[in-house]
Amino acid sequence: MPRKRLLIALFVAIAVKSSAYGVMFTMLDDYREEFGISEGALGLVIAIGFFTSFFAQLTIAPMADRGRSRQLIFVGLSLAIIGNFAMAFSDSLPELLGARFLSGVGLGCALPAMRRVIIVSEPENLGRNLGRVLSCEVGGFAAGPVISLFLVDSFGIPAPFLLIGTVLLMISVVIFTMPIPETADEDHPTERFAMDLLRDRAIAAAVLIGIAVFFMIGTFDSLWALMMNDLDAPTWMANTGVTLFVLPMVFMAPYGGRFVQRVGPFRAGGFGMLFGAACMALYGAISVPWLLMAVFLVHTLNVGMTVTGAGVSVGMVAPVERQAGAQGVLGGMQTLTGGVSASFAGVSYEVLGRTTTFAIAGVVMTVLIVAARLLAGKRWNIRGGTTNTPALV
Repeated sequence: MPRKRLLIALFVAIAVKSSAYGVMFTMLDDYREEFGISEGALGLVIAIGFFTSFFAQLTIAPMADRGRSRQLIFVGLSLAIIGNFAMAFSDSLPELLGARFLSGVGLGCALPAMRRVIIVSEPENLGRNLGRVLSCEVGGFAAGPVISLFLVDSFGIPAPFLLIGTVLLMISVVIFTMPIPETADEDHPTERFAMDLLRDRAIAAAVLIGIAVFFMIGTFDSLWALMMNDLDAPTWMANTGVTLFVLPMVFMAPYGGRFVQRVGPFRAGGFGMLFGAACMALYGAISVPWLLMAVFLVHTLNVGMTVTGAGVSVGMVAPVERQAGAQGVLGGMQTLTGGVSASFAGVSYEVLGRTTTFAIAGVVMTVLIVAARLLAGKRWNIRGGTTNTPALV
């Protein structure tokens, strides 16, 4: 029961942390109108959070594998709480940048450590639990706009951030009343950073599958509304597409994670992304909105069932004593890929057009999966749980 309560508390903390990102994305117009901050400057505010999270996941997160999971979760959640309270009272560009910097570092510190604790606490339920992590991340992000809708008009810009910071503080207190499993001293890795893990061909293959996922998401999210508007589709198609795309991840990811673990995460994640690549190509080839919606609905179900493949693959093939570092590498590369693909998609759509842009996305995803298959070798067919059992204290 204490282990179950710890996992529930971690899931809630992940969801609450993610909701802050959803709130920020929907309040850009409020900051522009209220404080006169330009669109370009607000884009920088968004970007700094992602880039600081990327570097923290690669450089700071591996410390969790050396018996410091509790410390990193504490530091990460504390920075996230401070960052949210700072966002509530920021009214200038430097203040917003500072607040987002703190939040980004906090996410990069805490999330891989949380993932490590979740993995080693129940290795037999690796897929299901990582699916729940994804559900919490996506669901929390999707809840952000709803929080903004109900609070900003009535209580002002600070209200959503004050609420999220307060709830996160309460959850943090609960977490730190519980024992958190750490790697035994004799099993602490000596490596300072985690990039050396990519020397393991199977880990590199899993990361490539994760990169394919975020290349797909970054491209789709940035172009769906533009594409549907250009095709004169009904407004609801353009406006609800991104939300509908993530809903299967919220509700299906735990079941998909269990399915992925049972049939093999490399195979499920790889074939799922090949199917996704075909769907991306169809988005560029079809010009009838209703047919696009039909492809879209099948695509979302496929994503909901297979999107956990990369995370489960890393959890299976990475050494248990280095799970935080491995999850940090995966998360950092995915974060970077999401930003790069969104930037690529916007420029390519404007210069090369819809058909070429989605075709390029499909080809890139296919190449990544083929490379992952070659790197994984015989481990492409693994299934079950983690490859060994950790010594925990």
